[in-house]
Amino acid sequence: QVQLEESGGGSAQTGGSLRLSCTASGAGWSNSCMGWYRQAPGKGAQGVAGIHTDGTSTYAAYAKGRFTISQEHATNTVYLQMNSLIPEDTAVYYCAAEWASAGTWCYADGVPNWRNKGQGTQVTVSS
Repeated sequence: QVQLEESGGGSAQTGGSLRLSCTASGAGWSNSCMGWYRQAPGKGAQGVAGIHTDGTSTYAAYAKGRFTISQEHATNTVYLQMNSLIPEDTAVYYCAAEWASAGTWCYADGVPNWRNKGQGTQVTVSS
């Protein structure tokens, strides 16, 4: 079983930046997908980005060019750097993880369906 703990949420103004972190703990964690999805009030879950331990990553269209997902193998941590934030980015952001063999693409739109999920961290962007 994997535990996921997010941090780094908070408030920002339009055009600002925030960086989210998610650390995985528990059983050995290799050959996996890790990623982020978000859920705004009254809306469904929306994938943001996914990354495989081999380094390949994917993004939702709205995240490309503004958000960057990265990882640090030594600490089993995945990051989401969010730049050029807009009020529409306001949501609870969740980290998720799923076992995946080498060469698997960790598609952003599939992240909400992965089995291992964190508790979420609030991101609020004001105009």
